[in-house]
Amino acid sequence: MSMKRRESILPSGNEIARLIDQSLLKPQATEADIIRLCKGAIKHNFYSVCVNPYYVPLCKALLRGHDIKVTTVIGFPLGMTLKDIKVKEAKQSVRYGADELDIVINIGAVKSGNWDYVEEELSELIMATRSSVHKVIIETCYLNDKEKIMAAKAAIACGARFIKTSTGFGTKGAVLRDIRLIKKITGSKAGIKAAGGIKTLAQALSFIKAGATRIGTSSGAEIMEEAAKGKLQL
Repeated sequence: MSMKRRESILPSGNEIARLIDQSLLKPQATEADIIRLCKGAIKHNFYSVCVNPYYVPLCKALLRGHDIKVTTVIGFPLGMTLKDIKVKEAKQSVRYGADELDIVINIGAVKSGNWDYVEEELSELIMATRSSVHKVIIETCYLNDKEKIMAAKAAIACGARFIKTSTGFGTKGAVLRDIRLIKKITGSKAGIKAAGGIKTLAQALSFIKAGATRIGTSSGAEIMEEAAKGKLQL
């Protein structure tokens, strides 16, 4: 296949931007950092910004009038918060303006094979915030293949719109093999958010090619700078 043909089937810069959740989840992030995050999201027209719940109201105010969603994280980053607290956190985040919720699955329950609890928790969370888009973070670095498959199936059964690979705080972020594995489970029933360690345009494109429909990254601006320079070839 010629390079010209390969370039023609790759997404445009704006198409890539609309797949990016630009993330800033570091605990030391300041208000000034969040202001810069939102200004960058407006400049590049990212799909959303992804922040901790504390900064949801600020992001909502800064992004008013722009077609950019506010994503926040629930039970982050360990997933081991009590179920009732997770539900309350989710409801309060939506009340303050969050459009999308990235929910960390209870990893300990998954590893223990306690699937009834996993599904009960996810169902309660999703039912309590039905107006939102839900992405379930299964934290693939801690799971074997069987657990990844079971976790993805449980999330879809409970109504999740996306399976997300990683928090970015685990031992490893997104890997292509996991995207392909999850894609076999989701098919067209749910999207896949690849997150954790995605820093370059080539990485983002590789994950999109493997089946990711959303990219979580703190390096969105750098990825868009590469795209603007015409570095869309793989």
